[in-house]
Order: sequence, then structure tokens, then C-alpha cells
Amino acid sequence: MSPLTGQDAMVAGGMAAYRALVSRRSAALLALAGLCLAACVWSLSVGSADIGLGRALEALAGGGGHQGAIVRALRLPRVVMGGLVGLGLAMAGTTTQAILRNPLASPFTLGIASGAGFGAVLGIFLAGGHHQGVVAGSSFACAALTAMVVLTLARMRGARAETLILGGVAVMFLFSALTSLLQYAATMEQVHEMVFWFFGSLSKAGWNEIALTAVCVLPPVPLLLRWCWDLNLLMAGDDTARSAGVDVARVRVGGILLAALMTAGAICFTGVIGFIGLVAPHMARILVGSDHRFLLPASGLLGAALVLGADVLGRTAWPPQVVPIGIMTSLLGVPFFFWLLLRRTRGAW
Repeated sequence: MSPLTGQDAMVAGGMAAYRALVSRRSAALLALAGLCLAACVWSLSVGSADIGLGRALEALAGGGGHQGAIVRALRLPRVVMGGLVGLGLAMAGTTTQAILRNPLASPFTLGIASGAGFGAVLGIFLAGGHHQGVVAGSSFACAALTAMVVLTLARMRGARAETLILGGVAVMFLFSALTSLLQYAATMEQVHEMVFWFFGSLSKAGWNEIALTAVCVLPPVPLLLRWCWDLNLLMAGDDTARSAGVDVARVRVGGILLAALMTAGAICFTGVIGFIGLVAPHMARILVGSDHRFLLPASGLLGAALVLGADVLGRTAWPPQVVPIGIMTSLLGVPFFFWLLLRRTRGAW
């Protein structure tokens, strides 16, 4: 065989380095999957009644007696819902950051969460907090309406990232004002239900709610993974993406629609759970880089693990009280975000 030329050797070295990079990132994904699984088992075994790891695993197989019934009836739905919510919010946040090319973007940036909150408050105001289906349906409908309004404004201006952000901020302030107006006109009992919804909680998770959440959160996942290369190119700018053949407007509008669907499905039953869509993508970016082939699944796994971990801490930090998960994610997310801002170099994004 003839010896490799300098150019061939450079290509071979580049391919070897690329394969090593892919292997490291794949290993990181496997580690995150293990972390998510460990968070699930931890959440099943820890709580006001400390069941233990062995009994929790036995309960999943149908045994465990009274403690097994607690795991299957109360904790397992909570774990499944928490995993879906974390997955949906984190992947929606990653998609939003890529589409808007903004490291501070999240589903909240576009006003989707504010629309969902107004819908929930409207449902409580009209039907009372005990009609969970009405509250969740109203929340989902208003979140979808918010996405439609923002996208309509964006399409009128060419679906530019700046238009999406400004439209989302305007809609967010509008729904915030309408939410405050309804709270001002509501009874004390209704205000209590409204405030509790905004705290966020997994306590009302049942299998019917889980099924509806899964329908909203899981189908967009393969669609977003198909757009990984397009999202990578969008990060380099609209002109670069267009020169590579990407339909920028289609990807941006489609990505926002999918992120809105995931966000609405994730929070319509659980209430507002903040910081997951903002923090999880940054944590995943530190571990696997900015390639969305790895970043999207890594963000989803981290988001699920963060929600489950925050839920366990909320159930065990102040027994017998259960601290709402929205409070716990904010308490955990804010210090990490400040740390991230202090250590982030200009090229980290």
C-alpha cells in the first residue's frame, strides 16, 4: 500500500477525532439516561413514607403489599408525569433558543406560559378549581392561541427572530394584565386555587392526564430530531442557513409550533414549572456541546431528571408539608443560572 499523503493523513486524523467526539457525546447521553433512571427510582422510593429501593422495585412487579399500592397508585403516576413534563419543557426550551438564537429564550419568552396561565385562571374563574378538566382545557387552548397570535405577527414580518421575541413579550404582558384582572375580580377561594396553580404541582397527576400530556409531548420529539441539522445551521444565522438550503421560515414557524405544543401539554395539568426550559439546555450544552443531534435528547433527559429531583426535594425538605415543584425548580435553577452567567465565556454559546 502506498503511504498516505499529507492531505490524506489530515483527513484520517480529522475523521478519527470526529469519531472520538461522537463516542464521548454518546457516552454522555448514556450517562444522562442512567441519571434519569436513577431519579425515577429515587422518586419512587423516597417520600413521606420511606419505602426503600427494594420495596419500590418490588411494587413495580405487582408486589409490596400496602407500600406497593402506595407506589403504584400515588408515586408512579407522579414520576411518569414529572418525566414527561421535564422532557417537554427542556426540549421546547432548546428548540426555542436555537430558533431565536438567544441563550435566554425559553417557552416563557414567547408568552406561551403566560397564555397557559391566563387560560387556567379563566377556567378557575368560570368553573371553579375543582373542575380540573375545564382548567386544563382552557389552559391548553389559551397557550395554543398565544402561539398562533405570535406566529401570525411573525409571518406578517417575515418570521424574523426579533419579531417573535417582541411579539412574545407583548403577549406576555397582555396576559399578565388579564390574569391580574381576573384575580382582582375572583373570590378568595378562587384566588387560592389560582395561586396554587401558578406554584406548579404533580399532585393531581393521573393516568388520564398522563395520556393527554404524552400525546402533546412525545410526537414532536422525532420531528425535532429530524430538524437537528437545520437547527445547527440556524444557529449560524439566517443567511448561512438559507445558503445551505434551509427553509428558514418553515423551520422557525414549525419549531415554534412544536415547542408550543410541548409546553402547553406539559403545564396544562401541572401548572407553571419555571426554569427547566431555560436551565436544562445550558446544562446539556456544557456536557455534549451545541450539536442538536446530541443536545436535544440530552436536554430532555436532564429536564426529566431535574423535575423528578426537585419533586423529591419538595416532598422531603419540609415534612409533612409538600413544597410545590415550581418553587423548588426556581430555588434550584436561579443559583445555577447565576453561576452559569459568571463562568460563561463569550464563545460558550
